[in-house]
Amino acid sequence: MRAPALATTVRVLQQLRRDPRTVALLLVVPCVLLTLVRFIVNADNPVFDRFGLPLVGIFPLVSMFVVTSIAVLRERTSGTLERLLTLPLAKFDILAGYGIGFALVAVVQATLLSVVAVGVLGLDSRGPVWLLGALAVGNALLGMALGLFLSAFASTEFQAVQFMPAFVLPQLLLCGLAVSRDAMALPLYWLSGALPMTYAYEGLNEVRSSTGVSAEAMTDLAIVVGVTVPALLAGAATLRRRTA
Repeated sequence: MRAPALATTVRVLQQLRRDPRTVALLLVVPCVLLTLVRFIVNADNPVFDRFGLPLVGIFPLVSMFVVTSIAVLRERTSGTLERLLTLPLAKFDILAGYGIGFALVAVVQATLLSVVAVGVLGLDSRGPVWLLGALAVGNALLGMALGLFLSAFASTEFQAVQFMPAFVLPQLLLCGLAVSRDAMALPLYWLSGALPMTYAYEGLNEVRSSTGVSAEAMTDLAIVVGVTVPALLAGAATLRRRTA
């Protein structure tokens, strides 16, 4: 890693460390919500497995999206990002610093949630646990990348939060968690096929229902990664050396 990127990564992690509410949102709240789902269904383990396992990946995606979009927007509006861009730094260094910093948090978040789900709450996964963790981490990174990119289209933190119902919730409704995609109207079925959360959900659902490492789960994981990388590159394209 180049020194400027490493310096940006350290700064991002230090800022998060000084913000315990954000740390709680990322690490504690998803575990609490999954525990709540477990007690809502009580002793009905099949229901918990049906909904709980996909949520292991969806919770990190949503929380990383919200935190990243607001944090990067704050950097833009406070002038911090503009000052960084006046220095002899490549856009890649700045983007890599943000990306790696939030990616490290995403790995911790997804790993912690996976351990709580399987080890504490008794979530039953027919597929390998490591694949569940990999998909959870991939989904968290996807949320981070989308949040970084979409932060460029908001001018206030309130507008950044509005992307949650406008961009994330429709994907949550169409991914297949509540209603199978096959049961949807044909236009919605095709629309859901263009949304990244659909593959995040289907990969996790494949881990729940299939033993071993299935080709479908690996394909879904590849699609999630394939969307994450262009989102990060698009985020780099929104960095400007002068703000309006």
